[in-house]
Amino acid sequence: MLSTAVAHGASDVHIRAGAPPLIRVSGHLHPLDVAPLDAQSAEALVLSALATDEDRQAFLRDRECDFALTMGGIGRFRVNAYRARGNASMVLRHVKEVIPGIDELGLPKVVRDLAMKQSGLVLICGPTGSGKTTTLASMIDVINTERSCHILTIEDPIEFLHRDKSSTISQRELHTDTRDFARALRSGMRQDPDVILIGEIRDMTTMRTALQASETGHLVLASLHARTVVDAVNRVIDIFPVEEQRQARASLAESIRGVVCQHLVESASGEGRTVLVEVAVSTPRIREAIVDPDKTSLILDIVTDGDYYGMRTFQQDAVRRVMDDSITLSEAEKVVTRVADLHVSLKKAGYRI
Repeated sequence: MLSTAVAHGASDVHIRAGAPPLIRVSGHLHPLDVAPLDAQSAEALVLSALATDEDRQAFLRDRECDFALTMGGIGRFRVNAYRARGNASMVLRHVKEVIPGIDELGLPKVVRDLAMKQSGLVLICGPTGSGKTTTLASMIDVINTERSCHILTIEDPIEFLHRDKSSTISQRELHTDTRDFARALRSGMRQDPDVILIGEIRDMTTMRTALQASETGHLVLASLHARTVVDAVNRVIDIFPVEEQRQARASLAESIRGVVCQHLVESASGEGRTVLVEVAVSTPRIREAIVDPDKTSLILDIVTDGDYYGMRTFQQDAVRRVMDDSITLSEAEKVVTRVADLHVSLKKAGYRI
C-alpha cells in the first residue's frame, strides 16, 4: 500500500476498518483498488507498523500514538495511530528523504534571510498539512550548509534526517530521546546549541523557554498553529495568563525576527500544490504593534506596506500567483480573509473576473 502511495505521489495514506485504504494526492483522497479492511485486518496493520515495544504499549494504553516509520526501499513516514469506534486506524504521511530547497518550495527569499539570523525567534505557522515541517527542514538545511554551529532539534517525531555538513546536528525525538518539549528545551540550553528547532510550541512552558533562549543569543525556529501573522501574535500572547501577558508582549517584541504563515492550495495545472505565504519581519513598527494590544490589529496594514523588508500578505501573494497562472481564483479565495478585497486587487492588476 505504501509503495503504491509513493508511486502516485501521495502525501498521506489513511487506514481504517470498514473502508479500503485511501491515499491523498494533490489534496484529494482516492481509494486504493483493494477490498475494504475488516477490524481484524486494520488492527494487524496498525500493530505491525508500531515498530517499538514502547510505541505499541503507548497505543494500547492511550489509544493513540505518534511515531515514525521507515520502510526500506519505499521511504519514511510520520504516523499517527488511533482508535475510531473502537477500531484501530492510522494515517501515514510520506516524508521525502531529500530535503527540498527554499526556492524549490516556492518560498520567498526572506525565508532564507530569516534562517541566517544569528539569534531571536522565527515562527513558522499554518494549519495541519500546510508544509510547516518541510519549511523548517529546509531552513535547517540552509543553516547546516552555510554556518559552522551546533543545531539542536526537538521533534515529535523526527521526520527529515539531517546529516552534518558545515554544522553539527543533534536531533532529539519525543518519547524516544526525551519526555516532552519543555524538558528537552531546558536541557538543551546546557548542550551548547547555537540554533534550536522546536517541532511545535504547544504550551506556556515551552513558549516561555523558547523566548528565554531567543533572548540569550540563540536562534530559535519553531512551528505554531496559527492562520495569519496577527493570529500568531495573539496565539503566543494568549498562551500566557492575563497577569503575564504584558511581559509576554515585551519579550515577544524583543525576540521575534519573523513570522511566516503558509497554506497549500491546488496548482492551476492540477498537478501538485502551491504554497501561499504571509510574512512579517521584525521592524520598529511591528515591535510597537506587538507591545501595544491596541495596535496589534494594525500588523496586517504594516505587513501590506512592508515590501521593502520582504513582507507580504496572503492577499498580495494570492494576486501574484493568480496573475502568473500558478493557481486559480477559486483556490486563492480559500486562503484570503476578504474575498472582495482580493477581487479589487486583481482588477487593479488587470485580471478579468
